[in-house]
Amino acid sequence: MEKENLNINPSIFKAYDIRGIYPNELNNDVAYLIGKAFVRYLNPRMVVIGRDMRLSSDALFKSLARGITEAGADAIDIGLCTSDALYFTVGKFGYDFGAMITASHNPPEYNGIKMCREEAVPLSGKEGIEQIKEIILKRDFSNPEKKGEVRNQDIQPDYIQHLLSFIEPQKIKPFKIVADAGNGIAGKVLPDFFSHLPCKLIPMFFELDGSFPNHVPNPMIPENMVPLRKKILEEKADFGVAFDGDADRMFLVDEKGVTLGGDIVAALVAKRLLQKEKGATILYNVPCSRTVREVIQQNGGIPIRTPVGHALIKPLMKKYNATFGGEHSGHFYFRKNYFADSGMIALSVCLELLSEEDKPLSQLVSSIDHYFRTGEINSRVDDIPKKLRTIESYYKDAKIDHLDGITIEYPDWWFNLRPSNTEPLLRLNLEANTRELLEQKKSEVLNLIRS
Repeated sequence: MEKENLNINPSIFKAYDIRGIYPNELNNDVAYLIGKAFVRYLNPRMVVIGRDMRLSSDALFKSLARGITEAGADAIDIGLCTSDALYFTVGKFGYDFGAMITASHNPPEYNGIKMCREEAVPLSGKEGIEQIKEIILKRDFSNPEKKGEVRNQDIQPDYIQHLLSFIEPQKIKPFKIVADAGNGIAGKVLPDFFSHLPCKLIPMFFELDGSFPNHVPNPMIPENMVPLRKKILEEKADFGVAFDGDADRMFLVDEKGVTLGGDIVAALVAKRLLQKEKGATILYNVPCSRTVREVIQQNGGIPIRTPVGHALIKPLMKKYNATFGGEHSGHFYFRKNYFADSGMIALSVCLELLSEEDKPLSQLVSSIDHYFRTGEINSRVDDIPKKLRTIESYYKDAKIDHLDGITIEYPDWWFNLRPSNTEPLLRLNLEANTRELLEQKKSEVLNLIRS
């Protein structure tokens, strides 16, 4: 039953999803109200619900589904799945809306809800999430004449065939691959997917465990990649792959144990897709390496630069009818995946490219990438607009744009500095033609940011 005096923490309503610590910030009562508000705002007939393996996901599912059905819509339970499987289900079967219970790469005490409309169009802070928050705060719910019901649907076989449809499985070579699922939902999908391919899969942390006993499923934290890198060298594997908790992001590690940035993986995916679709448009976000743009151009594609964030890049994918979009954070979007992101599809395409090129991953990367990068560096800043103005003034002789934060560009080095959506942070990504220049300019820019 709805608790009229339930205290809602507004901070859980983020730019791209609803997320917080369970049960202090996001709990079963709040999930129930989110379900009711979701139906009140969007008026769907059916809502598809997927969930990851977090310890609180089952309880949140039951409460969310109860709110949805009491508000008059049916809840379609597709069980444990990846986030991209939820998007696939909404697109493939023509459902009105979808909700994925996950906190992605966050520590185990967190959980959240990602939501999308028909054809996997995401709800964002400005379009959907803010309105749902207001409905909850005002308790502006509808009272339907008839309640909905919960129904089950097994989407795994269709989802696996969808992943395989992006490649020619018979062309895949018998690679030896180490995969780190981080005790996340990738551990459920990878064995089924690779059962259709000739590769030898060496699993790491495939047991579904929302307490994450081995490491938090965030491949962007370097120490989380150490076990995978060691295992690749021990097994003399061809390469390795790591996923975040809900498996929508994917990171590759070469046979030497070197982790590839999401932007370099995007360049590899772009190269293969352009071999199949000449002249296609491909999107990449502002922090991505110059390598991405160069690979797209060298392979006859049309590169278009975008701001960071799936709620921004997905509409642009549709606007330009882009075949692919890549982000430095390891999100990869595909036109034939309802313009939604999928780490599994990106892995599939990379498998096919490696099979076609017939060379080690490290050689494939070195043939396209000639730059040195800092990776993303965060700095806490009190007055972000003032700091951005100061830095822009310091580099006034550079080529400058404001697509997302500021980008300062010189012929032999460049950087992007953009504000966080959720914290008083500035995020720096810097790239240079030499390692010496990289270190020099990194020190220079960080001193300006932090002084």
